[in-house]
Amino acid sequence: MRLNPFNTDNIRVRQGGRGGFPGGGGGKVGCGTIIIAIIAALVFGVDPAQMIGGMQQMDQTGRTTGQATQSQNEAAICNQNAYAAEGCAALDSLNSTWRPLFQQAGITFRDPELTYYQGGTNSGCGSAQSAMGPFYCPADEGIYIDTSFFDQMARQLGAGGDFARVYVMAHEYGHHIQKLTGVAAQIRSAQQQNPRVANQLQVRMELQADCYAGVWAGINRDRIEPGDIEEGMRAASAIGDDALSGGRANPESFTHGTSAQRMQALRAGLQAADDTVCDQYMRF
Repeated sequence: MRLNPFNTDNIRVRQGGRGGFPGGGGGKVGCGTIIIAIIAALVFGVDPAQMIGGMQQMDQTGRTTGQATQSQNEAAICNQNAYAAEGCAALDSLNSTWRPLFQQAGITFRDPELTYYQGGTNSGCGSAQSAMGPFYCPADEGIYIDTSFFDQMARQLGAGGDFARVYVMAHEYGHHIQKLTGVAAQIRSAQQQNPRVANQLQVRMELQADCYAGVWAGINRDRIEPGDIEEGMRAASAIGDDALSGGRANPESFTHGTSAQRMQALRAGLQAADDTVCDQYMRF
């Protein structure tokens, strides 16, 4: 898939396990600043208002520098390897595609934060390990990916290719959409009220996320290259519950849907290029 180079102004990305970036917060002069200004006025005869103004200017300069440093750090993370750069470009495209749709619907939109990590990291949902595969954490609205997963997809599942990888990203982004629209909270509530159908409801969530991934691809159809759709379908098939279990798992224990269901959901979104087609997975 032909993606434009990522723009760090349009994405939020961090390296797992290394803490946050500098900058952020602030903007207003706190009580401590005012007290310092008053003491300076009493001791040195300095105009408090003048001193506060200077501190505000210094604070603004610090924030600007922090923002520039954050952008540099994000660019470094995105450029650490080809998978990371591809993922950042996909995230940029996803943000640019979904943000205006939310604005048109009158729903508040927030960019998710993409976290790349190796081996393990912490998330708002607890500890993350590579064995978990890519996931979305609604608590901190973050998408977590260990890029080594993509090598596993290609070697162990036979699901290589750039479109297969960005489909995974777009699927996790679909869960972010569910968080913002309130669907995720509704499903969690329904699961708590009726644990017997918890897995069935989870399957519906996963299929809707697949559908949303297809919608993004459909809207950006002019970026799709020959062979991309086939790569996506192979990936969707390879990560179906029945395929991953080798046909041994009880269908009642499925949590993501069968290979056929996942392929159908991805295809439905791709063909429609309209997110309303994905509402079918939440009709009971």
